[in-house]
Amino acid sequence: MRALVVGAGSVGGYFGGRLASAGRDVTFLVRARRATQLAGKLMISSQGEETVVPINSITAGEAAAEFDVVLLAVKAYQLDDAIEDFAPYVSEATMILPVLNGMKHMDALRSRFGAVHVLGGVARIATTLDERGRILEQANFHDLSYGEWSGERSARIAALDQFMRGAGFDARLSTDIEREMWEKWAMLASLGAITCLMDGDIGQVARAPGGIDFVRALFAEVSTVMARAWRPLSDSFESQVLSFLSERASDITSSMYRDLKAGHRIEADQIVGDLVSRGAAAGVATPLLSAVLVRLKVYEQAQGAKSRH
Repeated sequence: MRALVVGAGSVGGYFGGRLASAGRDVTFLVRARRATQLAGKLMISSQGEETVVPINSITAGEAAAEFDVVLLAVKAYQLDDAIEDFAPYVSEATMILPVLNGMKHMDALRSRFGAVHVLGGVARIATTLDERGRILEQANFHDLSYGEWSGERSARIAALDQFMRGAGFDARLSTDIEREMWEKWAMLASLGAITCLMDGDIGQVARAPGGIDFVRALFAEVSTVMARAWRPLSDSFESQVLSFLSERASDITSSMYRDLKAGHRIEADQIVGDLVSRGAAAGVATPLLSAVLVRLKVYEQAQGAKSRH
């Protein structure tokens, strides 16, 4: 099996690098600047140990043999450009495995390539890039799940499972990947909305007067939108999320909050905005999520103004 990894950042670089290190046939599709920085190798730092992985990379437009799977690991706001870059490498038999946040990207990929090409995928990992372009692992979980949208154990998904396993991360074939994707979105949207609007970590919000009531109200909006747009989240999952979001001793923040504080681009439309839109379409009022979206849009406007000066 031949894999094309689109995005050699902290997520695509990590999983693709582990696969390459395990001897899998992996090629990275990267921008010219990243290709220069990589110089034919990825550096992954995990628990103080640094691994240097020789890699093959191409830039958009370069000729390459057909790929069996495209692992799409870019930020959601990079999706449109990424699609144009990797589209020439998608053949009739190519599987596209996206690990983006939210669900909006699934519509875009199906519209462009057809639903038959698009798998479901979820990445659970905490990594970042340092100033040298090294991938730094920040926690001891590195999970990648994937599956057919129908839940079928097809021949191609079984082959992909074999390709992914034993490469130094936790790879798992899911027969209910749609549920996993909606649940991850519920968690990300709630965590991001709480920390970005309240400008603090989960514990700070939980310890503030009225903080837990706010958390419960915001998560109720997320749950209601998902129940109308998809199906109800399970009681056990909701209890687990509320417990996580209400932990008074927690210092956890969202990656979107950390990006916001660092002055980086954020996935406002894909993580929060799409929930607000789906809520409006289903007749669900989302006053708290809408307030979060205004907060994020104010930030984006300020960032845009800075970039123009």
